[in-house]
Amino acid sequence: MPEAIAIPDSARCRIQSRPRDESVYRRGLDGGLSELQSRILAGRLHGYDGPLEALTAPALRYLSHPEQLCDARRGAERIARAVSDGEHIGILTDYDVDGITSHVVMLRSMTELFGVPAQKLHSLIGHRINDGYGISLPLVERTLALKPRPSLVITADCGSSDEPRIARLREAGIDVVVTDHHALPIEGPPASAYATINPTRPDCGYPDKTIAGCMVAWLTMSLTRSVLIEQGALSASTPKLSPWLSYVALGTVADCVSLGASAANRAVVTYGLKLINRMESACWRVMAERLGADSMPFNAETLAFQMGPRINARSRLDDPYAALHYMLAAEDGVARQHLQILDDDNQARKALEADMVESARALAKPQLADDLPALVIHLPEGHAGVQGIVASRLVQSYGRPTLVLTPATAPDMLTGSGRSIEALHLRDALQRTHDIAPSSLPRFGGHRGAAGVGVPLAELGTFRHAFLQAVREQLGERELFPVVWTDGSLNASQLTLATLDELEVLAPYGREFDAPLFEAEFLVEQLRPVGAEGNHLMLELSCEAVVSRAIWFRALNPGEAAPISLGDRIRCAFKLSRNRWKGRESLQLMVEHAERLTP
Repeated sequence: MPEAIAIPDSARCRIQSRPRDESVYRRGLDGGLSELQSRILAGRLHGYDGPLEALTAPALRYLSHPEQLCDARRGAERIARAVSDGEHIGILTDYDVDGITSHVVMLRSMTELFGVPAQKLHSLIGHRINDGYGISLPLVERTLALKPRPSLVITADCGSSDEPRIARLREAGIDVVVTDHHALPIEGPPASAYATINPTRPDCGYPDKTIAGCMVAWLTMSLTRSVLIEQGALSASTPKLSPWLSYVALGTVADCVSLGASAANRAVVTYGLKLINRMESACWRVMAERLGADSMPFNAETLAFQMGPRINARSRLDDPYAALHYMLAAEDGVARQHLQILDDDNQARKALEADMVESARALAKPQLADDLPALVIHLPEGHAGVQGIVASRLVQSYGRPTLVLTPATAPDMLTGSGRSIEALHLRDALQRTHDIAPSSLPRFGGHRGAAGVGVPLAELGTFRHAFLQAVREQLGERELFPVVWTDGSLNASQLTLATLDELEVLAPYGREFDAPLFEAEFLVEQLRPVGAEGNHLMLELSCEAVVSRAIWFRALNPGEAAPISLGDRIRCAFKLSRNRWKGRESLQLMVEHAERLTP
């Protein structure tokens, strides 16, 4: 049985210190940052030669003008014409947090700033299981069945790879303005689209290719406002879209786009969090109520681990419109009702995830024993809505790109989600897979770190072989293993809230600007399992004369021995966190990995 197969040493997690960019480190010190702050920047901004203050003091002045987006003027003028002429407009977005926040930005801009009557707008959001990703055929049919039918459809967070469906809409007399941020297919932007506004276009001069779909939507609506003012259709005093950056902040963090060398992403998240913490919208107020007073103020981590998963859970398991209604709710009571639905779905998602991760781990072991460079996991009883989360768990555990496949709604088809490692561009690997065996991969899309696939069940073996070949071609002989990258050591005197204050000056943290992670040696003074499943460890760890409380989430896996015991000396990778309880604050260590030290 798979459980009896030993995981090879090559798959064991290793703690390693991040390489540092010495130039960035010196520039940080010269600019007045502390040694620790300079160390954090130097470990995340390799090769960065721009102004550090654009990243350490984020501000909206670092946003580039939307006119720099290719096709943005053409798209904005078409939207402005639809607004002025009273056309019916469809807003078609993806179902995840990026898509939902894009939808809110467009809908509120249209109704509250541009004066479009609500009955002239049609919200089109796909059902993940029944419709699939992007401009799916079911969404096209739903659009064509609308009465009256829209003459313009604006997408957000999707559309770049949907030429056949866009062509179908165009044939029916519907213009499609695509706003997206996903990588385009080799053949380029969809030929049938009226405009394709996407910073990743090779011919696009927008300086930041990493912005999220909701940011592209926000920029497009901002330019549309300018066009309407130029044409005299709106007053010059019409408010700007700045308040909507609260939604852009949520979508940006939840979609895991870069918060490293992107001045734009850091600016919108920083500014958006300020707006959110004013608690002027019902969605933020009821979330704060749900999380409790000790959760305030919200930070990027709150968006990533509290709000994002609740909104995503609804779209993973069911109809995503509850998430949209929650974000748009004008009254706390209405928002509270929708949040309860999201919360219930999130709990169901967690249960599904736990079962699927356990099954996936068992299936991964023989592939690890064969030292395969990537994992392809087929779960015949799995739920499509949790594929990406399960793939992420396996990447974290085993340090290999992972695809998780489950049955699709179409007969004899599999649908899958993949997550990658830093060394592998996943979408490029899938393109190469398609080149090798086109019939085994009729549909795929995504970007460097994540992707979605459609695979015929009968061709799963062919697909697996081609995908592994594509991965080997990219990775060569690279040794693969899970790594926990740290920012070096902290001594006992630095295990304080003052150190955490010093680190929080550099926030927001997120993808490509990971929250600081340190290493140190400790003695395990106390430990006990906690949590509903008993799979977390609550710890007391001593370093010299300092004793710190710590929590290690998902430390215990079913069927595996506990990684550490009472009285062990351990090498530990950990974050510093602020534990709030009844108005009092204390330091807590968040353990990412720990290993016993040999006597």
